[in-house]
Amino acid sequence: MAKKIDVQGTAISIISVNNEDYISLTDMLKAKDGDFFISDWLRNRNTIEFLGIWESVHNPIFNYGEFAIIKSQAGLNSYKISVKEWTEKTNAIGLKATAGRYGGTYAHVDIAFEFGMWISAGFKVYLIKEFKRLKQEENNHLKLEWNLQRTISKINYLIHTDAIKENLIPPELSKKQTQIIYASEADILNMAMFGITAKEWRDGNPGKAGNIRDEANLEQLVVLSNMESVNSVLIHQGISPSERLTQLNQIAITQMKSLLENRNIKRLKQ
Repeated sequence: MAKKIDVQGTAISIISVNNEDYISLTDMLKAKDGDFFISDWLRNRNTIEFLGIWESVHNPIFNYGEFAIIKSQAGLNSYKISVKEWTEKTNAIGLKATAGRYGGTYAHVDIAFEFGMWISAGFKVYLIKEFKRLKQEENNHLKLEWNLQRTISKINYLIHTDAIKENLIPPELSKKQTQIIYASEADILNMAMFGITAKEWRDGNPGKAGNIRDEANLEQLVVLSNMESVNSVLIHQGISPSERLTQLNQIAITQMKSLLENRNIKRLKQ
């Protein structure tokens, strides 16, 4: 899926190729006054020299023989080459001609910045500025996700510790409740955690949208995730639904006690 940045009112697409960012030269051309084509830029000798140096640094399969031939012809009035010809002849990786929804000519970010100068000096400056802003936003998002995962990992590591009983601790099911055959594995988990089935919750909450798990808090969602893994193991062991429900209910009670007193999850929710 392509990402977008806005450079002086022009929407520019960015795609990822082998974990490298490639910027749409086709989109960048929309900001250029007058008729100008990528092939015009590609026929320039300075462009070819720059591309050759970039490929020599980043591309171990670059075809230097074909590059030498192209370089010797670059700048001549009769010389013309397309992006497709350039990549096929030299095995270049810095430029990509793509089809489909996000079709067009894309260039590695290093090369796209150089191409930006052909649009205008101002455009290049703002292109770099907006690209940096996008990467900063992505880094901030990844950092947030990493902190969340780290906190949940700490919670799961400490989940065996003792804690106090509060209102959110699941009720201990009676023998009669555990012997009932429930319609689905999801309802076995619902009974273990909430003490009711999904249908019972809907019947008791006719004015609410969603389902019982939509109303769950962070602690309950963590325990439900853990119980899904445990239930899978119990199923493979051939344990009956009633016995699994009894075990899962005890797991839910123990883990919820631990989570409700855990300081890490309290900080996460602030």
